[in-house]
Amino acid sequence: MAHNLCLFRETLETPIGTLVVITDERGDLRAIDWTDYEDRMRRLFNRHYGSDRMTLTPALHLSPSALAIAAYFEGDLSAIEPLSTATGGTPFQKRVWQALREIPAGQTISYGQLARRIGQPAAVRAVGLANGANPIGIVVPCHRVIGANGSLTGYGGGLDRKRWLLNHERQVTESATHFSAATTENQWYDHALLDQEVQT
Repeated sequence: MAHNLCLFRETLETPIGTLVVITDERGDLRAIDWTDYEDRMRRLFNRHYGSDRMTLTPALHLSPSALAIAAYFEGDLSAIEPLSTATGGTPFQKRVWQALREIPAGQTISYGQLARRIGQPAAVRAVGLANGANPIGIVVPCHRVIGANGSLTGYGGGLDRKRWLLNHERQVTESATHFSAATTENQWYDHALLDQEVQT
């Protein structure tokens, strides 16, 4: 008899809606979706695991995964990078999802580029379908994939949310870059002053 999969459901308020976060007994992320798309998430669960082989119960407290996602929305984009995930899906889908996690925050790629990254440049359509079937949005950042012409293409949470996520990441990474450049310039200026004082 197959092991019954115990899953825990929690919700998290974000600037663009309420997220449903699903983890398992080990704390691995199994799914993230918006409450207005929760029916779709449950259908995916039934397809991957079987409705008679899993239980879904409310979590008693926020998990480390939910706390990391909250930190992401507060501007700590790297907080979600080490999170452990576990999903159903085919080997091909899992390759696509792993490649998604290698796209740096603040950057985007096209479906064709993603297909080339997994070594199957002709599988653009299949990559798009795998991208759309990703059960762990944000952490597995399917929102970072755009059309070949730079246009925003379909996103399971809606294009407005995709646009917000991309803008959020760009603003945070640009601020960090400006801060780093300013810090470097100030350090150079401080060293120049110190050298001048030593010489005099």
